[in-house]
Amino acid sequence: MCHFFDYKKQYLSFSGIFLLLNFFILFNVSICYGWDGYVVKVLDGDSLRIKKGNTIIEVRLYGIDCPEYGQDFGNRAKRFSKKEVAHRTVAVQSMGKDSYGRTIGLVTYGGKSINRQLVKAGMAWVYTRYCHKKPFCSDLKKLENRAREQGIGLWQQKAPIPPWQWRRTKK
Repeated sequence: MCHFFDYKKQYLSFSGIFLLLNFFILFNVSICYGWDGYVVKVLDGDSLRIKKGNTIIEVRLYGIDCPEYGQDFGNRAKRFSKKEVAHRTVAVQSMGKDSYGRTIGLVTYGGKSINRQLVKAGMAWVYTRYCHKKPFCSDLKKLENRAREQGIGLWQQKAPIPPWQWRRTKK
C-alpha cells in the first residue's frame, strides 16, 4: 500500500510546506488571470476573434448582450468595441463555453474591462439570465442603471428592445 504522507512516521518539513503553498498560490493566480491574446476581428459588439498563439478563438463577452445587426445601436456597439479593443492585446478570463462552442469570457485591456465599458456606454444590457458571477454582475447592473438614468447610448430610446427578445421575433 502506498502512502503519500504517513502522519505517524513523518512530519511535513518547512520547505515542503513552503513549496506546497507556492504551488497553490501560483495555481490560483493562473486560474484568475487566464490568457493573453490579440484581437484580430470584432464580429459584433459582444463577440471577438482573438489570436492565442497560433489559434484563433471566438470569444463571447460574459454577462452582457449587445444589440444585434439590424437592431438600433447594433452597429454603434460594434464600432465601440472596435475602437476599444481591435488590434490590441487583451487578457481573457474564460467563464466556460456556450452552446455554439465559443469561449465565454471577461476581456480586459489597459486595465479596463470591455464587458463593463460596453454597459457603461449604454451599448449593452446585462444578460441577467446568464450573468451569475458576483460581485461582477452586481457592478454591471449598477452601470446599466446609471446609463439608463442618464439616457446614455441605447437608453436614449423610449423603449429599447433587449436583443434576446428581438431575436425571438426574428425566428
